[in-house]
Amino acid sequence: MTTTEEIPTTDSAPKAATGTATASKSALVWRGFRKHRLAMVGLIVSVFIYLVAAFAEFLAPFDTADHDADHTYAPPQRLHILDTSEGRVDLGLYVYGYETSLDPETLETTYEVDRSEKIDVRFFDDGPEYELWGLIPSNLHLIGPVDDDQPMYLWGADENGRDVLSRTIAGTRVSMSIGLVGVALAFLLGITLGGVSGYLGGRVDTVLQRVVEFFMSLPVLPLWLGLAAALPQSWGPLQRYFAITVILAGIAWTDLARVTRGRFLSLREEQFVTAAIIDGNSRPRLIFRHMLPSFTSHLIASLTLSIPGMILAETALSFLGLGLQAPVVSWGVLLQDAQNIRVVSSAPWLLLPGGVVVLAILALNFVGDGLRDAADPYRR
Repeated sequence: MTTTEEIPTTDSAPKAATGTATASKSALVWRGFRKHRLAMVGLIVSVFIYLVAAFAEFLAPFDTADHDADHTYAPPQRLHILDTSEGRVDLGLYVYGYETSLDPETLETTYEVDRSEKIDVRFFDDGPEYELWGLIPSNLHLIGPVDDDQPMYLWGADENGRDVLSRTIAGTRVSMSIGLVGVALAFLLGITLGGVSGYLGGRVDTVLQRVVEFFMSLPVLPLWLGLAAALPQSWGPLQRYFAITVILAGIAWTDLARVTRGRFLSLREEQFVTAAIIDGNSRPRLIFRHMLPSFTSHLIASLTLSIPGMILAETALSFLGLGLQAPVVSWGVLLQDAQNIRVVSSAPWLLLPGGVVVLAILALNFVGDGLRDAADPYRR
């Protein structure tokens, strides 16, 4: 009798994985964006600027219309934290006052630092009343002088003795919002008309492309100046704001429309589009669910890079006196005071709003470059 012994066998091969890790497209884009250092710096700066625009009334020490005829073209004051004047170190915020003198020949006021006069400054100061976002009444400001009758000009004063820092903060909301609203309108026009032109083709494409070519043939700067100058002088600040936004958007949509049209013409012949049509997708779903996402990287880059162009356009028009006008406060309106070289030579702090413009434009451009690279599938 023979017996067979069953020899146990062991499976030395590792178990196959039961699942695979996946990541959404937005997660992949964010991962690629974080590797772009300049883009991350630009994102932080851009978010900070938009937060300043959102809380402008709280962050500004004074109201934009507050003026002091005794401190016209007052130079910036240095904010001190430690007081060592009496031989000991005391902690507290303060600025030194001004010692003024009048030139008898030129009648020009000269300012010197008066170290004998200390103006106490504090955070969360009670100042001019305002309504945050037009809803929340308050008089709390981030920083301000303890005695409201004493001067505090951290960025200097203009020709009417108004605080340049407060007016620059207030102008952030107007200039940055024009960029967002103008780009939104331009994108709506560009994607809609370009998509319709490329998807339908035929006579519709011919007519729309002739319209695009007509707008592209017009000289941009003279057209801006002409349309802005044609606005009625009787219009209020809000009407001029929306008019300038519409003018800027009405000129900036043509390039995006041409690019969108070209992409739609090429995508109509792609296999995934044919499969979506056979699958019974409706026309809006085919366009917005399948065709537009295929060139998201270009749309994102165009969106972020168009906002600086809008901001520069508004700043240029307002600087030339053809855009927004007082009492509206924008960066371009503030730079009108810097048109006189004699004023700039004696009060260079009036150029500080121009530095803010440069900072905002660079930050938004860095964000646009980072998003374009992160959303490009060929760079992964």
